[in-house]
Amino acid sequence: MINSLLIEGIDVQTWTYILVGLTFSLYIVIAIWSRASSTKEFYVAGGGVSPWANGMATAADWMSAASFIGMAGIISFAGYDGAVYLMGWTGGYVLLALLLAPYLRKFGKFTVPDFIGDRYYSKTARIVAVFCALLVSFTYVSGQMQGVGIVFSRFLEVDYNTGVIIGVFIVLFYAVLGGMKGITYTQVAQYCVLIFAFMVPAIFISIQMTGNPIPQLGFGSELADGSGTYLLDKLDGLSTELGFAEYTQGSKSLIDVFAITLALMVGTAGLPHVIIRFFTVKRVRDARKSAGIALLLIVVLYSTAPAVAVFARTNLIETVSDKPYDDMPQWFKKWETTGLIAFDDKNNDGLIQYVADTKENELMVNRDIMVLANPEIAKLPNWVIALVAAGGLAAALSTAAGLLLVISSSVSHDLIKKVFNPKISEKGELVAARLSAVGAVTVAGYFGINPPGFVAAVVALAFGLAAASFFPAIVLGIFYKRMNKEGAIAGMIVGITAMGLYILKFKFGVFDGGLDAVAGLKKDWWFGISPEGFGSIAMALNFIVSIVIMQFTKEPPEDVQEIVENIRIPSGATKALDH
Repeated sequence: MINSLLIEGIDVQTWTYILVGLTFSLYIVIAIWSRASSTKEFYVAGGGVSPWANGMATAADWMSAASFIGMAGIISFAGYDGAVYLMGWTGGYVLLALLLAPYLRKFGKFTVPDFIGDRYYSKTARIVAVFCALLVSFTYVSGQMQGVGIVFSRFLEVDYNTGVIIGVFIVLFYAVLGGMKGITYTQVAQYCVLIFAFMVPAIFISIQMTGNPIPQLGFGSELADGSGTYLLDKLDGLSTELGFAEYTQGSKSLIDVFAITLALMVGTAGLPHVIIRFFTVKRVRDARKSAGIALLLIVVLYSTAPAVAVFARTNLIETVSDKPYDDMPQWFKKWETTGLIAFDDKNNDGLIQYVADTKENELMVNRDIMVLANPEIAKLPNWVIALVAAGGLAAALSTAAGLLLVISSSVSHDLIKKVFNPKISEKGELVAARLSAVGAVTVAGYFGINPPGFVAAVVALAFGLAAASFFPAIVLGIFYKRMNKEGAIAGMIVGITAMGLYILKFKFGVFDGGLDAVAGLKKDWWFGISPEGFGSIAMALNFIVSIVIMQFTKEPPEDVQEIVENIRIPSGATKALDH
């Protein structure tokens, strides 16, 4: 009884210091224990990671701040339309695991630019691939640093920018010291932290609202208040009363839904920080096995996210709509200090008008706070609130570390070792990799402090860039032996350029008057496709250009065609069996 009272008496900030301190200490101890002593350990963890460990590390790498913080946040506001993120990201992982990962593992290269450079027998192809990898990775990592800043600024009550800087130093420590070996085993711990932190509040709130302990079933169940009303029906009613569309009805055009889903799927299959995970196991069979394990572990969070979104949205509306501002609970005032929720009393009546009409609406809510604030809104114990903070940091830092490794290996291995200084010693290459990681994390911190949008939306742009650049080059490189360097290089340049220009135009208003013009540009989207979905169009351009250019240029050398034949033959099989 006394212990229970003591636990209840500890405030959220103290709990956050305790849980974040314990988890960070664990990550640092693991990094020191598993520090890399060779380039192979730095790039691919020595190639000896077990399927289960690699599966957990892959799941943590995959479930970034966008998955933990951003996805449920987007679904809580977009409702049915937010399902495109669920479909695209889960479907994309299946595509990667079945279509690409085993073949890339059999090819046996450290990085995606390494595969493209050797498969297309060209330093130019390698350099273009490095540029694309850096662009994708920096875009993606800015979303992770943004997530770190949000968590630190609210729960440790530090300035947002200070939070990003703290995260930068933590990632820098274990990524630079341990390389892929340190990152892999740190990510195993981070998966355990993030999944526990995501599921515990979801289960608590599901029981609280519907009496069902399984969140996936709870959000489709009747409310526990005995009214006989289903939770989703209640949320539909609350939404329409405030002028919003019904939560369970979609508003996006069919072509945009298709384009975003496809861009996220094929973008997944081209993400360099996920692909590199399949080089860390001993055998091709282990790559397949770890892919299946990771998928099962990923499904736990992804199938829960819609429930968390519904719980958070319902509780938020009931807590703030038409309620006196002076009566708002402590969590509201705490989030106000971060600037991620703001009240503007336009009619000076002291009541919060939270409505769809932008002229009358008095409440601004950043969707990225929904998962983090959800336990507070639901009045869960302080230790649960702090646990979510630790989980959000684990998700952001695990992916950030993987991305930083891609950036550092692209510079040290693919540029310095393979292009500019082939005679560099292993020790020199390891030093270059670590220095590259330092530079990368500095740039990542800058983009975290100056993000171009919500966490999940920023990450979606990275997927579009990966779809536009890498996916066609990898697929054609594996399954079409006639594909040559001229076609691949031209396709990557056209794809990444088209996607980049579209982002600059419709996300930043570069050609139309800057950020102030962005909101008005929506009606001018080409074919009605948003920037998050344009990766599908850019990918199609890449395929078309690659194949057309290939038709008018020289075939690849025989030895390259032979390699392409061999990587598609099962281990132990003869060529005769392939025909």
